[in-house]
Amino acid sequence: MEKKDFISTIELAKMLGISRIAVFKKIKSGRIKAVKVGRSFVIDKKDIVDIVGNVLSDKKKKDVEQAVEKTVREYGETLRLLGRE
Repeated sequence: MEKKDFISTIELAKMLGISRIAVFKKIKSGRIKAVKVGRSFVIDKKDIVDIVGNVLSDKKKKDVEQAVEKTVREYGETLRLLGRE
C-alpha cells in the first residue's frame, strides 16, 4: 500500500466541500470505503469517482426537491389550472 494511492479524510472533505466529520459519518455508515491506518482513515484514490458521484447525487437530489417545492409554492394554482387543460 503506497501512500500516493490514498488520500486523507481531510483531503476528501475539501474535495467534496463537506466537513471532515461528515466524511467520518459516511465512512461509519459504509457510504465511503476507507482503510484504518493507525488512528486515521485513508481512502483509496480509485474509489473517489464513486464517492464523488454519490455525494453529488445526494446534493443534486436535494437541490431538485427544493426547486420543485419552490415552484409548487409559487406557481401551484397555475400548475393546477394547466393540469386541467
